[in-house]
Amino acid sequence: MAEQVALKDPYTEKRIYGARTVFAALVVFALLFLLMIRYFSLQITEHETYRTQSDRNRVQLQPVPPKRGLIYDRNGVLLAENRASYRLTIIKERVEDLGETIELLQQLIDIDDDRIKKYRRLVKRSRPYAAVPLKLKLTPEEIAIISVNRYRLPGVDVDAQLARHYPQGELFAHVLGYVGRISETEQLEIDEVNYSGTNEIGKIGLEKYYEDVLHGKVGYQNVETNARGRVLRILERTNPEPGADLTLHLDAHVQKVAHQALGDERGAVVAIDPRTGGIIAMASTPSFDANLFVGGISTKDYSRLRDSIDLPLFNRALQGQYPPASTVKPLYGLAGLHYGVITPQSKVRDPGWYKLPNDERMYRDWTWQKKKSGHGAFVDLEQSIVESCDTYFYDLAYNMGIDRIHDFMQPFGFGRKTGVDNTNERSGLLPSKDWKRIYKRSAWFHGETLSVGIGQGYLLATPMQLASAMVTMANRGKHFSPRFLKRMGDEELPVPKLPTVKVEAEHWNAVSHAMEEVVHGRKGTANRINRDLKYRIAGKTGSAQIIGIGQDEIYDEKQVAKRKKDHGLFVAYAPADNPKIVVAIIVENGAHGSWVSPIARKVFDAYLLDQGELANESSSGLIAETTLEGAGL
Repeated sequence: MAEQVALKDPYTEKRIYGARTVFAALVVFALLFLLMIRYFSLQITEHETYRTQSDRNRVQLQPVPPKRGLIYDRNGVLLAENRASYRLTIIKERVEDLGETIELLQQLIDIDDDRIKKYRRLVKRSRPYAAVPLKLKLTPEEIAIISVNRYRLPGVDVDAQLARHYPQGELFAHVLGYVGRISETEQLEIDEVNYSGTNEIGKIGLEKYYEDVLHGKVGYQNVETNARGRVLRILERTNPEPGADLTLHLDAHVQKVAHQALGDERGAVVAIDPRTGGIIAMASTPSFDANLFVGGISTKDYSRLRDSIDLPLFNRALQGQYPPASTVKPLYGLAGLHYGVITPQSKVRDPGWYKLPNDERMYRDWTWQKKKSGHGAFVDLEQSIVESCDTYFYDLAYNMGIDRIHDFMQPFGFGRKTGVDNTNERSGLLPSKDWKRIYKRSAWFHGETLSVGIGQGYLLATPMQLASAMVTMANRGKHFSPRFLKRMGDEELPVPKLPTVKVEAEHWNAVSHAMEEVVHGRKGTANRINRDLKYRIAGKTGSAQIIGIGQDEIYDEKQVAKRKKDHGLFVAYAPADNPKIVVAIIVENGAHGSWVSPIARKVFDAYLLDQGELANESSSGLIAETTLEGAGL
């Protein structure tokens, strides 16, 4: 039977084809409609959103760090500057494998493990897409190597920045301090917006004290970048405001002379202009090169400074608290006159020692080992200052009492910070009965008053405090809070005045004349520096005992180790009749104040003669008279 073949149905086929065509058209139109809706959404409804996201990929807002203010001395000598420096940075978010990139960089240039550890710490606290420095101070060769291999280093760049530099090296390290990388603690305290783009901040010294004015105000720029994050062009820029330049009262020449005069000794020199309260010099030795800290000091260098027995990081001028010894005797004499306990003619028997009533203990004079008879049968105020007679001041301190000593010395600045514009200043210690009862939980004893009476015992002072007190002495009561800053930008800044110490004029005269005789008198303890002087100096020596000596023991200086010898101190001002400079000096284990006094002579000469401060002196007779007296005639 033959198979049946179905006949074609054109109508049905046409209907099916038409239905499929309509369906396909609907699908196409639906898809086009959806595409138009999406297109409308992208171009109209969400245009700003996606434009912003696009710009973020193409345009970046970058902070422009301000130029840090410069620091000058009073004569325009540059003390702190900014130098161009190239650094290697990495933007972590633009690096596929950070570890692999760092390994490649180590193969190309020298990057030690310590730097890598610091980089990883910085990355953890940095903002997204921030260029974090991996290595500072790149050499031209290193810059060339990075440039040639840049195609292999996405996210890695070399940028130029201004780095802090201290041209004077260690000469001003304790004054200026230094800048260093911002720590995690500082990151929480600073204005993040203003410090965006800034990696360093003042750590100590004037760099820290005046951080706010030295730093300036951050700027911004919109830059166009490529896919690798390279800057193609700057679209818009708001310039930063540079930090203010600072001019100090410091004199670089006098500072250098003071530093060199101290030599290898451990000590400090503070020089102040009593007319203004401006600090002319502040040297502390040994010192250190502040440039080591810029950008981060190496572990090796920091360990060397930190572990040194000579403590080069220790600012002896502001942080060193020492017994002022006999340098305070002129002030005690002034106190005795003020309270009416003594007169300039009052005399005390001096057998070379002193005893309290009903006490067998002997409080010996410093001359006891050389001549047990003391300074003479009887001594008055002037002789006791000129020859530094302990017996006289034992008796004076006992009759005044510790509380009157405390009350008189406090306005001179003892027992509290001077308020100097620097960091880490310490307050010293001015004892009283109340102080001992509160802090030692004990009563005060008369023997302790005697120790304070010769500048020993609980009494402690910093070299800055001693200089500040001598400013008040030189000014006959006019008191300043010492200052480094002379001018901020073009603005001259006054030094803050403190309440005047009120003492009768004849009392100032009596003590000042005695201090002149310390230097110019035949028996003065500092007369070794008076030869060929062209001006007169008023001063006082001091020797601070640092080891105990028993009643029957003899202090043999030649047998005592260097670090157990007395500290040597000297305070003075010049010219005596019209003071222009005050100096306070401490040399640790310097043995005697008289041995320290030549340092002061060098500082005085540097300021008064080398710098021409006596150029306007019209009294040639004064110079001739001084020269004859200085020669012992």
